[in-house]
Amino acid sequence: MINSHRLPDQLRSNLRLVFVGTAASTRSAELGHYYAHPGNRFWRAIHEAGITPRRYQPGEFASLIALGIGFTDLCKTDAGMDHQIAAETIDVPGFRAKIEKYRPRTIAFTSKKAASLFYGRPSAAIVLGRQARDAMWPEIFVLPSPSGAASGHWTLEPWRELAAWIAA
Repeated sequence: MINSHRLPDQLRSNLRLVFVGTAASTRSAELGHYYAHPGNRFWRAIHEAGITPRRYQPGEFASLIALGIGFTDLCKTDAGMDHQIAAETIDVPGFRAKIEKYRPRTIAFTSKKAASLFYGRPSAAIVLGRQARDAMWPEIFVLPSPSGAASGHWTLEPWRELAAWIAA
């Protein structure tokens, strides 16, 4: 696990969408780019779903803020696969404070695990897609993990649902 590297938040007020992961992968932390592992489907998925006008590369993540798209993670101090992240490094209150400060229109968790940590419910109790509306929060979507390690659960449909929502 890497404690000396973390991915910077890409946040500002009134973004149309913020992608939220559990923590940076080891590869992402090493390179300093979100969703940087070659087996990760994130960059392909956001283009194929219609969220971005072209396929961006991981090193271009900071340029998506110009499209109204930001990035953060629930854990900003550790890196690795979800099961490798120490529970005490997950900072849900810190994440909630960021969302209250920046007030994006939509939040998209990029795994059921990240959503389960936010909601305080088991991953099995989390459904993919748009979540029930809570007036305290922006619209919330839960997406299947784009990680190559989660291939058995992959579907582009929730990503397309997200794209339709943010385009509206």
